[in-house]
Amino acid sequence: MKAIMGACMILLAASLVPGTANAKGCIKGAIVGGVAGHMAGHGKAGAAAGCVIGHHEANKNQQQQQQQQ
Repeated sequence: MKAIMGACMILLAASLVPGTANAKGCIKGAIVGGVAGHMAGHGKAGAAAGCVIGHHEANKNQQQQQQQQ
């Protein structure tokens, strides 16, 4: 439970920071990865991996949409 709360606090703090970060898919992936990682006992690692995978998938989808146009 501490890992989920920690991940949520980090995500909340990151969303309040001004700037133009390109984090498409990261937040969704981090939440899913954090929950899955928490179940396996590795919440922080799961959140980090989920962010990376979510960002990669968002970029892949964006490239596919650009190719279709």
